[in-house]
Amino acid sequence: MSRNGSTVSSDTPAALRPTTLRISLTLVVVAALAAFAVRAEAQTAPDSSVIKPVPYAVGEELVFHAKFGALPAGSARMRVDGIDTVHGRRAYHVVFAIDGGIPFFRVHDRYESWIDVETGSSLRHRQEISEGRYKRTTNYEIYPERAEFQKNDEAPQPSVTNPLDDGSFIYAVRATAIRVGETQRDDRYFRPDRNPVVLTGLREESVTVGAGTFSTTVVRPTIKSGGIFSENGEAQVWFSNDERRLPVQVKTKFSKFSLTLALESVTLGNVAMR
Repeated sequence: MSRNGSTVSSDTPAALRPTTLRISLTLVVVAALAAFAVRAEAQTAPDSSVIKPVPYAVGEELVFHAKFGALPAGSARMRVDGIDTVHGRRAYHVVFAIDGGIPFFRVHDRYESWIDVETGSSLRHRQEISEGRYKRTTNYEIYPERAEFQKNDEAPQPSVTNPLDDGSFIYAVRATAIRVGETQRDDRYFRPDRNPVVLTGLREESVTVGAGTFSTTVVRPTIKSGGIFSENGEAQVWFSNDERRLPVQVKTKFSKFSLTLALESVTLGNVAMR
């Protein structure tokens, strides 16, 4: 992974200093994932012989370049790592890893999600955070059949029907195309206090990134909370209009500076199961 950085002088604006850069890089990646939702579908009893049609496949890897203003802020990778068994169900294991920061302050974060291959619901979510001296590991076990989740060894808490976690949202929205002029409002985030999530199709646009030139639909995600994807924010996400519906680019503003994730390369997986 890339380890690009930039020296920050003593007169660097506060919004570009290491602590703010760390927080902002993490916010744009995690909030970008957490901001995506799709219409809830009726959840049926799991059947291990059924695999829901999806536009991704095991082995797919997307590599992104991150920038905070004009400063390189590292790279991020999304990968469909395999199919595991969780709570007796077959589940896609997807991994999102971040490697970045600036000299003397590195960010190495890893987010893992397990997505039911039949319903698309989240079954497990894991966060391993390493940002400078700050380190944290958090595990979530998610139980769609009883609308509950459990954080580490804490008591179970109420969740929602057909839940989605931070990592699985991006894969869910790829499975349901958002059209220009369409607005979707959903309450599928597994922590109910962060709902609803709203997606609005803004326009079609051709965009060029490191991975190539794509015809895309630009979507505005908003979430009922503060931060860069708040209801008053200016966040936009470019999804490719082909059958893969790749997240090609993410742009937003935070503390008067732009934040960008741009797709650098794509590795296709095995043929998607249908």
